[in-house]
Amino acid sequence: MDRLRAMAVFVQVAERRSFAAAARRLGMSPPAVSRAIAALEDRLGARLVARTTRSVRLTEAGQRYYEDCRRILADVEEADGAAAGAHGELRGQLLVTASVLFGRLFVLPIVMRFLDAHPGVAIRTLFVDRVVNLVEEGVDVAVRIGELPSSTLRAQRVGSVRRIVCASPDYLARHGVPRTPDELRRHRIVAAGVSLGNTEWRFAGEAGSAAVTLEPALVTTNNGEALDAAVAGWGLTRVLSYQAAAALAAGRLCVVLEEFEPAPLPIHVVHGEGRRASAKLRAFVDRAVRELREHPALSGGGAPPRDGAPSSG
Repeated sequence: MDRLRAMAVFVQVAERRSFAAAARRLGMSPPAVSRAIAALEDRLGARLVARTTRSVRLTEAGQRYYEDCRRILADVEEADGAAAGAHGELRGQLLVTASVLFGRLFVLPIVMRFLDAHPGVAIRTLFVDRVVNLVEEGVDVAVRIGELPSSTLRAQRVGSVRRIVCASPDYLARHGVPRTPDELRRHRIVAAGVSLGNTEWRFAGEAGSAAVTLEPALVTTNNGEALDAAVAGWGLTRVLSYQAAAALAAGRLCVVLEEFEPAPLPIHVVHGEGRRASAKLRAFVDRAVRELREHPALSGGGAPPRDGAPSSG
């Protein structure tokens, strides 16, 4: 088996954490995949994967080799396209991840505009409300909300969002406007993503950070449903500012307790490979960073794009 083919087999094993799954993807038998990895390890003189009866994981050397293999294979793919007469056209595949609502409102429109400009590229989106491991799941680009842990990944800050408490004008007219976080205990609270029982909302103030323990009367599966309940005048909820931006702009919701809001959460575009990134990855990251930085909803206010409309710029 030639070296590039062996690298491609290793990448599939690394991303799927399974010889059988890699074999199905490549149209090979599991023994053939196992032999290819063993031959690769023999040639390199290093153990790349640790096998158990239930799983396959990368060794430290395997992790480094996986990242290099992905970059090399992407470069070869682009070189083949250019030699075939693509005249510099970007080609290949990308996997992009973000949280569900942020992905739908902000990332998907960017993806579609990028594909319009570069028809030789195919993109798969992974919009999930969990932190995706870019390396383990083979993700090229992530948009992350919140402080980032230390890592070897590259990150570019593109904006920030606030954690806001909001309710409908009708609810506030009937039940009053809370003036301090403690007054929330006298109101009907809608919470998302937690089980029935107490939930804790943290606020900032002159004395520093403080937590208020609340007992939600209504718990929903996601923030979209919590916002629906708040817009309907049922109670107060806490969400990220971009999630409520359209309802705020339309006057269907009002923000309360602004002076007690904690520090805004940063938004980053995160990717690996740095200067060695493929042309298609660099082009997508550049576009995503530019468009997200230009969007008013990601600087603390404004409404998100509607019906896939382009953002300013």
